[in-house]
Amino acid sequence: MKYIILVPDGATDYPLEELGGKTPLEAADTPNMDFIAQNGIIGRTRTIPKSLLPASDVANLSIFGYNPEKYYTGRGPLEAANLGVELSEDELAFRCNLVTVSEGRMIDYSAGHISTEETKILIKTLNENLATEDLKFYAGVSYRNLLVIRSPLCEELSKIKCTPPHDITGKDIKEYLPEGETAEILIDLMNRSKQILQDHEINKVRVDLKENPANMIWLWGQGKTPNMPKFKDRFGLKGSVISAVDLIKGLGKILGLEVINVKGATGYYDTNYLGEAEAAIESLKEKDFVYLHVEATDEAGHEGDLQAKITCIERFDRFVVGTILKNFKRKKNFRILVIPDHATPLSLRTHTYDEVCFCLAGKGIEKKDFKGFNESEAKRATFYLENGYELMSHFIRQKILFK
Repeated sequence: MKYIILVPDGATDYPLEELGGKTPLEAADTPNMDFIAQNGIIGRTRTIPKSLLPASDVANLSIFGYNPEKYYTGRGPLEAANLGVELSEDELAFRCNLVTVSEGRMIDYSAGHISTEETKILIKTLNENLATEDLKFYAGVSYRNLLVIRSPLCEELSKIKCTPPHDITGKDIKEYLPEGETAEILIDLMNRSKQILQDHEINKVRVDLKENPANMIWLWGQGKTPNMPKFKDRFGLKGSVISAVDLIKGLGKILGLEVINVKGATGYYDTNYLGEAEAAIESLKEKDFVYLHVEATDEAGHEGDLQAKITCIERFDRFVVGTILKNFKRKKNFRILVIPDHATPLSLRTHTYDEVCFCLAGKGIEKKDFKGFNESEAKRATFYLENGYELMSHFIRQKILFK
């Protein structure tokens, strides 16, 4: 039996006037996700508990089948795991975005989706100027990087209130700087980074090219390495993870899943959708389970770009879902689930606590009367789970709610 989970990050949205009251998922041409819905079932669930922030790490932890309220420790340690950075008991990992700030306002949480090559140079410069025996920066992918701090104040640092930069686009950063005891340590680092980055040659070139410069770091998502049972021990499946982003890959590594890196997988609109789908198919020749996550739809939501979100949904449907369905459609021994991890409404440009819709089909799933895959059809669904982390057990073990 093969189990396939496909995650179009942040695809769930609100009805929009410019779409005649439809959501982007309704407006997009999605024959393959519609096929799954028409030949299986649709349901709704909440992937983010009210006690935690509506973040991708929390949501994907739920989809993997782990209760975030029990296992979540922060985004930083998940990304550290993928970068091969082992944290000791007195170390904290922070997500470190390269951002664009102008006149005290957050202009761009991604510094124009700065290239990984440029990022490596800037992170090297930050280490040359700011690193100590107890503080080091690590380059990730594009704007998504890491800071590790070793300190006897780890407990206090872990409790600092930090705001994700994608939540404050266009806003005055003074209102969202880290808050709490010892927060001045982070604020000082962020301020010192401005002095180092704004005059860097890379940023001078970016300004000349009318691209957003990476003129500041933004620290958030801190935590220690979580202690979680391996996926195989929990669900009895040997599997793999495919994604362009460190947090998903890091989560996969912590859970004991193989992380497959796909050439051209950028996490942005231009990601290698087809290559990721082909890698999933290849992986399933030997493994029981694959988790394929595509970031592009979420990026469009954060940027408030309606056409890009529709385009990314359609590319996901055609090149990811369509390619995998073509390979498995005539086979009987598989089950497939499509589920956005959370909503990223274009009107808000950030994540929300809204429930998400999902569709699934395959062996043992009785076909219901659904016309296609979207939020409106999901409102008709009777299959609802308040706790998103319970869905994995239903998906794999086919509990009674599938009947």
